[in-house]
Amino acid sequence: MPEINSVIIAGNLTKDPVFRQTNSGGTPVVNFSIACNRRFRDSNHQWQEDVCYVGVVAWNKLAESCRDNLRKSSAVLVDGELQSRTWKAQDGTSRTVVEIKARRIQFLNKRKKNGEDDEEGFIEDDTHETHHLDDDGHMYEYKYLSSD
Repeated sequence: MPEINSVIIAGNLTKDPVFRQTNSGGTPVVNFSIACNRRFRDSNHQWQEDVCYVGVVAWNKLAESCRDNLRKSSAVLVDGELQSRTWKAQDGTSRTVVEIKARRIQFLNKRKKNGEDDEEGFIEDDTHETHHLDDDGHMYEYKYLSSD
């Protein structure tokens, strides 16, 4: 049977990311949660909205980039895999969580367009971040970062 474990999801951070370093080796790690909204029509043809909250963990340089660039309400696209982990809580009970272990995170922070854009709608600045301009003149920052 094939082993496929791949997740791509977009949403907004519910709180500021929590950055720390592991006790063994000082490896950078960041945790945050995103809210992903889904609109649908109910049986009465009325629009409804459902929200799915998903935890994300990122390691190494990807964790440091998240610490430096993300805040509550930041828009992101996360590419990763599902992982589960279990730990003992302070009260002695066993807890389990399923979360996304990020391979890549794309920051989607909206900014107003400054000046002229090129014909294709893409801009590259001196930090080599690629930006895309939508039809309404909003600029979306694309920082495509990898955990590798």
